[in-house]
Amino acid sequence: MPKSQRGKSADKVVHPYSRKAAYLAREEIRQRRKERQKTEKATRLSNTGEKLLWFQNQLDPTKTSYTKKDACDIIERYLHRFDSEIEQIELMNGIKGRQGRLHGAREAVIKQTVERERAQFEGVGFEIPDIINTKHLKTFREWTGDLKKLPNIKLRKVSNKSLDSQKKEEEKQEEEEKQEEEENQEEEENQEEEDDEEEDVEHVDDEMVPAPESQ
Repeated sequence: MPKSQRGKSADKVVHPYSRKAAYLAREEIRQRRKERQKTEKATRLSNTGEKLLWFQNQLDPTKTSYTKKDACDIIERYLHRFDSEIEQIELMNGIKGRQGRLHGAREAVIKQTVERERAQFEGVGFEIPDIINTKHLKTFREWTGDLKKLPNIKLRKVSNKSLDSQKKEEEKQEEEEKQEEEENQEEEENQEEEDDEEEDVEHVDDEMVPAPESQ
């Protein structure tokens, strides 16, 4: 019969200051970090998918192409997507006699989100599915909402800054064309006046020419 190992328990206790304890602690931290990153990635994918579905629902089935101005108009609507929710929160908090502010945390998150998105839209650009490119638009229309297919959706940043510059450039061009047209019209009027004056002078000269004497 084998001798039993005296003093050795089935689950050996690890000394808290041993190398094995340090290794186990590091391993636990690594696993927690890995799980956190996995959760954050899933949340990002879910948020991105929800955002893309919103834009997909805004597409006009009869429209085959979109301009940059069209994209900016859709983004502007997206930035106002929380308006009804904010309005409801304000109505509830506006009830007379109510103490404390309801849904304050939610309201703060919404306002911070919209402010950040607005800053991107008016700055470096707000990222949306590329609906300006016809090929990418077709792919986006065919997307079924599967998060695994998100890499197939092409994104692009759109800013209203360049749109404003383009608008100013167009207004400047229109003003120059208008000014040129006015100058041309003025030249034509001056030319007509000069032609009329020449005709008057010729008419006077004809009257001053003496008639030939009869013999």
